[in-house]
Amino acid sequence: MSVVITETARKELIKNLEEEGKSTDMHHLRVGVTSGGCSGLQYFMEFEDKSNLTDEDNKFTSEDIDLVVDNKSFFYLLGSQLDYSSGLNGKGFEWSNPNANRTCGCGESFSL
Repeated sequence: MSVVITETARKELIKNLEEEGKSTDMHHLRVGVTSGGCSGLQYFMEFEDKSNLTDEDNKFTSEDIDLVVDNKSFFYLLGSQLDYSSGLNGKGFEWSNPNANRTCGCGESFSL
């Protein structure tokens, strides 16, 4: 799988999905990489209707969450892990990406 979702992140994703009035039956999590951020590339993720799949998408299942990654982002995210932290430095989703040579201080952008 290109992206591993930790158990902590999975639980938080399910909670967020339910708060948005969505379900794992009808929606998947789309993750990817776009240009931007202080290091050049930034992560994005959003819940999306399962009907929004294209031939350019790679689909994986992590427990009860379907994960979709477009072909371009797939190579940037290969081997990455999505986690969730609620520590003293704030809470939120965190990426651990073995392909990143440099990351910004906030952890939301990276460069290769």
